[in-house]
Amino acid sequence: MDATNLRIPGPTPLPPAVLRAMQRAMIPHRGSEFRAFFRGLLEQVRQVHRTEGDVIILPGSGSAGWEAAIVNTLSPGDTVLAVVTGDFGVRFARVAERFGLRVERVEVPWGRAATADVVRAALERHPETRAVLYTYNETSTGVANPLAEVGPVVRAHGALLLVDGVSAVAGLPLEMDGWGVDLVLSGSQKAWMCPPGLVIIAAGPRVWESYERASFPRFFWDLGDARRAAAEGNTPTTAPLTLLYALKAACDLIEAEGLEAVYARHRRIGDLTRRRVQEIGYRLFADPAYASDTVTAAVPPEGVAVRDVVARMRQEHGITIADGQGPIKDRIIRIGHMGWVHEPEIERTLAALDAVTNSLAAK
Repeated sequence: MDATNLRIPGPTPLPPAVLRAMQRAMIPHRGSEFRAFFRGLLEQVRQVHRTEGDVIILPGSGSAGWEAAIVNTLSPGDTVLAVVTGDFGVRFARVAERFGLRVERVEVPWGRAATADVVRAALERHPETRAVLYTYNETSTGVANPLAEVGPVVRAHGALLLVDGVSAVAGLPLEMDGWGVDLVLSGSQKAWMCPPGLVIIAAGPRVWESYERASFPRFFWDLGDARRAAAEGNTPTTAPLTLLYALKAACDLIEAEGLEAVYARHRRIGDLTRRRVQEIGYRLFADPAYASDTVTAAVPPEGVAVRDVVARMRQEHGITIADGQGPIKDRIIRIGHMGWVHEPEIERTLAALDAVTNSLAAK
């Protein structure tokens, strides 16, 4: 299958430069060459987050970031506000529950956004909240939650803002310091344009204040160890060299295009996708005011089954799209358009969707 025909919300297609980078020979991961390389990479990643704080890269998936965020900032019995707008918000909440935190869920109808008013009201109901678990871009629903307006609300309350940015970072605008975000986690397989396998965490100064008080046991996910190692250009455990080479190549591509141009490209393609799926007869699942520019979720026309659309797209056109997750698995299709994505491959995807949908509707 043509790599550009992978139109799921992750893993995403890999640019040729990233594929080439992974062919690079191994180097000593404790040597001077690695230290220089890693310091440069960390600075590039820091620029993408728009932060003066620390950035940490560890082997793992984005899901590992949930655990790392919790065990490094909180203690058993602490109250956290878990803002749930979809399946990944549910999962973040479950991790917190598994660790024995007192989790107050704020349930927002799937397809709607968790606005500043929603978060403010929840914090007023639970003034003891130590941290807010918030999903910037809910991959399961195609909703981009308004992080920029929520950050100041959480900061004013005095709680930490721990953000799942897995399908957002490097694709959607992020001003970590400017928005008052304390921690953002993401995975390499989304807008970073890399294979799965790296969890990328940016942490601000209030994280380290909480780190000193947090009492959960931690070893592999100890962000303090990773921070101290990074200050010397090292990693606390064996560095995943091939994946780091890939991330460096991807960061070079982002740098060459320009971060604002990357965001503009995602906005342009998001607009295109949403407009065309509606012309074909689909209904956007996400509130249009908060629709994501990295993934579009849409409800098929009456009489057209999600499973048939997904199957026919692959069988007849060699294009892989996704169905829904959790309780909306059979209700929506999802088209990923993040990372290494441009108009031609999205146009090809939408033309195939039009043909498949018309064929199924005619039955």
